[in-house]
Amino acid sequence: MEKVNFGTVAKSYARSRNDIPNTFFESLQLRNVSFEGKKVADIGCGSGTLTRKLMLRKADVIGIDPSEELLKEAAAINKDNYLNVSYKKGTAEATGLGEGEYDIVTVMRAWHWFDREAALKEINRILKKRGTLIVADSGFTSGHPVVESTFAVIKKYLKDGLKPPGSKGQSNQRINGFPVEWFEEWRLNSFELRDFYKFDYTVTFSNEQWIDRVESVSWLAGMNDSERQAALLELSGTIEKQYGEEATHAIGHSCYICILRKQG
Repeated sequence: MEKVNFGTVAKSYARSRNDIPNTFFESLQLRNVSFEGKKVADIGCGSGTLTRKLMLRKADVIGIDPSEELLKEAAAINKDNYLNVSYKKGTAEATGLGEGEYDIVTVMRAWHWFDREAALKEINRILKKRGTLIVADSGFTSGHPVVESTFAVIKKYLKDGLKPPGSKGQSNQRINGFPVEWFEEWRLNSFELRDFYKFDYTVTFSNEQWIDRVESVSWLAGMNDSERQAALLELSGTIEKQYGEEATHAIGHSCYICILRKQG
């Protein structure tokens, strides 16, 4: 599996990925998952979008990510907003966190980039007995004319086409976007599936905000700089020609959440 360095698009990533709706937390609360007073490790935290929201819900949280560039963006957001969220450079496979210390591990938009067997061993190590693992994914959905125009432009710059990112591209069968293999891996590593569900939400973008969002996706992050800028320039021109400079776009998104409980 080819890894993608999201550090190459760290600034657009930080600007455009702050789209986790309150519904995410409300849906977990309905399923008796509360973060208040809990020790939480947010693994693959990127620029800290979920990490900050967990802190605001009174979690004792630390964000873990391998990208120095993304962690710099998270630290800058801390400074600009007078926050004191903790971050640490590390990977899902080697977090550097203490053994058996965490009530909850969260993974948002990142599980498909992990060495999953090694990550599961590490998460098992840092979680307390009967601790909770939450694996979530979210993103914009196809169908909206702006999304379809975007796909048409990006495809020109990808020699292998619009393949699913990370290990999603290695699976032929999925349940709500999650490869079926993941569920068996969780079971074999002593994680019991407690719930698996989805909800839909909408995010409104200006033209500029949409270009920012597209720049942060793995297809663009994996390009070299000249290819990426050429694709974004063509996309910007296409969107402005179709919708005008001052257009806004209400883009549908879906979020998928697995709640798992460590056994023993």
